Formats: sequence, structure tokens, C-alpha cells
Amino acid sequence: MGDDNGVLANWRQQLAEEIGGEGLVDAAAVIAMFNYADRVADATGIPLDEMLDSTTREIRSHLGIDNFKLAKSA
Repeated sequence: MGDDNGVLANWRQQLAEEIGGEGLVDAAAVIAMFNYADRVADATGIPLDEMLDSTTREIRSHLGIDNFKLAKSA
């Protein structure tokens, strides 16, 4: 994660050299699946577990996420 395209490209290249092209595709698929599962959980209103609730409280407050209409109804 980041916004420096040069650094990100370098890391991707290093990763591809270490695990190969197929490994890089597999890694991207696993990341995509976690992103998908998280969105499904959010959409169904599954509440945060206690650990995630406490560790994300500050960032949620900063971003105003808990003020979203659906966050209040969950």
C-alpha cells in the first residue's frame, strides 16, 4: 500500500522474482478474496468483533465511519 508508484513497482518486481508470476497471481487472488469477504460481511451487517472494534476505534472516529447511517443501525 502506498502512493509512490515507483516504490510499489519495485516491490511488485521483487515479489514476482521471489514467488514467480503464478505466485503473484495467487497472492493477488487471496487479497481480492479477503476484500470480497469483508465487503459481504459489511453489507450483511455483521458486527465487528471486540478486538477489531477496539483496534479500529480511533481511525473510525477520525474518518467519521461510525456516523454513517448503516453503522448506526448495526
